[in-house]
Amino acid sequence: MIGAWNAFHFIRPAYLLLIPVAFGLAWMWHRSRDPLRGWRNQIDSDLLDALAHHDGPRSSHWWQRFPAVAWLLTGWTVCVVAIAGPTWQVEANPFAQDAQPLIILMKADETMASAALTTTPLERATLKIADLAEARKGDPLGLIAYSGSAHTVLPPTEDTTVVADMAAEISPAIMPVAGDALDQAITEAGRLINREEGGATLLIIANQASVDPKQVAAAHQAIGSPPIEILSLLPEDSQETASLQAIAKTLGGTRVPLTVDDQDIQSIIQFAERRSTSGIAGQSDRWQEFGYWLSPLLAAMVALSFRRERTANEDGS
Repeated sequence: MIGAWNAFHFIRPAYLLLIPVAFGLAWMWHRSRDPLRGWRNQIDSDLLDALAHHDGPRSSHWWQRFPAVAWLLTGWTVCVVAIAGPTWQVEANPFAQDAQPLIILMKADETMASAALTTTPLERATLKIADLAEARKGDPLGLIAYSGSAHTVLPPTEDTTVVADMAAEISPAIMPVAGDALDQAITEAGRLINREEGGATLLIIANQASVDPKQVAAAHQAIGSPPIEILSLLPEDSQETASLQAIAKTLGGTRVPLTVDDQDIQSIIQFAERRSTSGIAGQSDRWQEFGYWLSPLLAAMVALSFRRERTANEDGS
């Protein structure tokens, strides 16, 4: 309750300036309906009160005893408040995109194809991308491959199955330059983000990083520092994983360790959803309108303001 009160405000507060105007118009209307207005400048007020007959039929309903100007002024005030848009709660914008794109930066150099383990890091990356594509079915997913250079494989697309299929075809043999150009991959991701409305979340999938973290951080900052996460493909106690942890720390991102189940995939999805909500809060969220709740009150006031006219026969009796 306290939080709602603190968040209470008007969406269009400028309309509240009409309230003084309503008071002024109500006062002028009330004066124009005074039947003794012309006599007040000609006869002393005490004498006029003595000569005027103010008694009239008294209504049996309390709400009909209020003067008409009171109902008019109250109704105008309620209308102005409703138009000003009182609100205290945020709702999702139905016209906003449901999810931001997730752009995968997949490393594809010679070290990713090393057969020192049962499965190569490249095979692990391919399997995890397939799981991620299945879990994010319908949500935009993009793919960038990098080694000594970076190349867009697919811009963000809702057909995530195609992303998984294309990732399975990536190998060091098709990469034109050997090395580790993670900074170039981030720059390439920035070009894709510029095409999207609301930004994107980045996911680096790699076994290690052999590039200066400051160089990567500069590239990340140059594209606006979008949310970023790293999926490491080697054991936690390896030196290669430590190099990825250093990159994550420098970028202000998080690193997700590889798991045999889908725990790592769920962590990535939750991270992307949280960052998506906070990143485009101004575009995807809006304050909910509560002014229309005043409509029944206004209708009731109009109904109660009606007065039954008395006929001459009723007055005479």
